[in-house]
Amino acid sequence: MKDKQAVTSSLQVAETFGKQHKDVLEAINTNISTAENSALLENMFAEGQYTASNGKSNPMYYMNRDGFAFIVMGFTGHKADGFKLQYIKAFNEMEDQIKYRTSALSPELQFMQGVVDKLAANERNQHRLENKIDGVSEIVATSTMDWRNETSHLISKIARQQGNTGESYKMTRNDIYDEVDRRGGVSLKTRLTNLRRRMAEEGTSKTQRKNTTKVDVIAHDKKLIEIYTAIVKEFAIRYQVWNEEY
Repeated sequence: MKDKQAVTSSLQVAETFGKQHKDVLEAINTNISTAENSALLENMFAEGQYTASNGKSNPMYYMNRDGFAFIVMGFTGHKADGFKLQYIKAFNEMEDQIKYRTSALSPELQFMQGVVDKLAANERNQHRLENKIDGVSEIVATSTMDWRNETSHLISKIARQQGNTGESYKMTRNDIYDEVDRRGGVSLKTRLTNLRRRMAEEGTSKTQRKNTTKVDVIAHDKKLIEIYTAIVKEFAIRYQVWNEEY
């Protein structure tokens, strides 16, 4: 504790995460010296001194919980393997303390528990963000080359987000078809009726005609393929289909 505030020091950060103290000092100084950061960081860090083994007085920094998290998340941003291992080790050590009430912990352990909880929350948020970016990128990459299979896959994901029932699958497809009608200025229902009539005239079996769908109608029109594919992508993003596994 320092000035009634939970703190740690740049020395402790260097020791805990296997960094050279000079590198930790450099990281802090670099951020503090940046004009846009200085106002925000001035309450997170305080200069101090420590006596080295040779008796020399050297600079160090005290930092509160926000300052600590700011510096450590910088290590995470660079995806330093050493930091990750140290973080896991620190987290596991803290789990041994969770069985005790926080109020029974020393101020130092209370501080560390708060930091670990904060970092764990940040890690989860980062994972969600990366998952969202990957999901959206995959959806956007859907092309018209294999549009039937790819859109069918996305529609199944959308339906699962809507309840994963036969009714949700039917409702999803109908909503998409309605939007195709609106944007394309067409009636897929009318086109399907006409297609089945032509198939009957050509001697196509009743079963095959019955199994013909609005997707088959779309397949006969390049413009509708593009419209349909774009709409399915939009629905997939709207319903955040990348969340279905989490």
